[in-house]
Amino acid sequence: MTDESGVSGVPDAQDAPDSATTHLVAPKETRPTRVQVVLTGLRSSSVVSLQVVLVVAAFWVLMWVVGKLWVILLPILFAIIVCTVLWPPVRWMRKRGVPPAAASLVMMLVAVGVLAGVISVIVPSIVRQAPELASRATDGVRKLQDWIQGPPLNIKDEQLDNIVDTITHRLQSSASSIAAGVFSGVGTATSILVTLFTALILVFFFLKDGPKFVPWLDRTVGKPSGTHIGEVLSRMWNSLGGFIRTQAIVSFVDATLIGAGLFILQVPLAGVLVVITFLGGFIPIVGAFVAGALAVLIALVSNGLTTALIVLGIILAVQQLEGNVLQPWLQSKSMDLHAVIVLLAVTLGGTLFGITGAFLAVPAAASLAVILRYLNEQIAERAGESLPPEGTEVTANAGSVPDEEPASDAPQDDPGTADKT
Repeated sequence: MTDESGVSGVPDAQDAPDSATTHLVAPKETRPTRVQVVLTGLRSSSVVSLQVVLVVAAFWVLMWVVGKLWVILLPILFAIIVCTVLWPPVRWMRKRGVPPAAASLVMMLVAVGVLAGVISVIVPSIVRQAPELASRATDGVRKLQDWIQGPPLNIKDEQLDNIVDTITHRLQSSASSIAAGVFSGVGTATSILVTLFTALILVFFFLKDGPKFVPWLDRTVGKPSGTHIGEVLSRMWNSLGGFIRTQAIVSFVDATLIGAGLFILQVPLAGVLVVITFLGGFIPIVGAFVAGALAVLIALVSNGLTTALIVLGIILAVQQLEGNVLQPWLQSKSMDLHAVIVLLAVTLGGTLFGITGAFLAVPAAASLAVILRYLNEQIAERAGESLPPEGTEVTANAGSVPDEEPASDAPQDDPGTADKT
């Protein structure tokens, strides 16, 4: 039956609800309560916190073991660092038919000869110029005292004496702890001579038998553990070798340029300052600062304010050349460590282990960075991800997943079809 407009008043069959379909409607999704959400978060946080505590405890135990074995580890670390410098010429000689033992012995004799020559040059200079430098330092202290007592500070003698007495009292009160730390450090390392002799023997065997270590590791540990350990050790060796050789070149350039300025200005102990500048280059940031400050101080005491300012300008210019040209060009991405990490590593190493710790801090940080990068690569590989290249800048779309296009076989709404119906 139809109404006046000609439209049927009875609904079509396709418009009628299907009783079977109504029974198949999915029930409303049940969500957890607020208490359940909070308890789930607490359980997850508890598990993560416990894991963090266990990792920290394991690291503490590891550092305790390192402290107990420091007598053995110290010459090993020194030997490895020396081997990174001596290995390229040893490898060159071995490729040309020189026996491994002979090549290693020749390079060790050359290194010992160079070290003995440097010591024979700087020690007489220190002995000869030390009395004159001490007298000039005394004069400098007196001039400083006169300047403090004059305008604009106008510090009286009583106030200055109180400051000096306070500093002296602090030093005397901490003298016992300082002496205990010195003697404990000597006792930990047994003695400098024993440590150096042990490191010298280890250098010979490392240079002679070093290439056999990774194959032996594969045979002993097996796969895949041996493969992973060998790869990490190879990367650590390459990173450490690149760091040592690069720092040696940069330190040599710094010492040459700064030393030339010191010799031209006739600053006392210029040869000693050159050696200190070269060695200080292996302790990034802190070493350059200490060596430069010492050079400026000696120039101020011996030659006056004008010479000290000239020396300061030379050091700042050389440091700018090193930081902006030499290191980015030579070091490139051999370590890929931020300056903040380097500074914190040097500070921590110097606090825990003194000068030795400050010297070994950056190689240790570089080795740890190699381990973390390798673990990240393995995690990404197992997760089916591809890591961006090193140094890639973070953009607004970085890490976002592109919207998926609808599948080609999915039904598409055709406007024309809808209009036809």
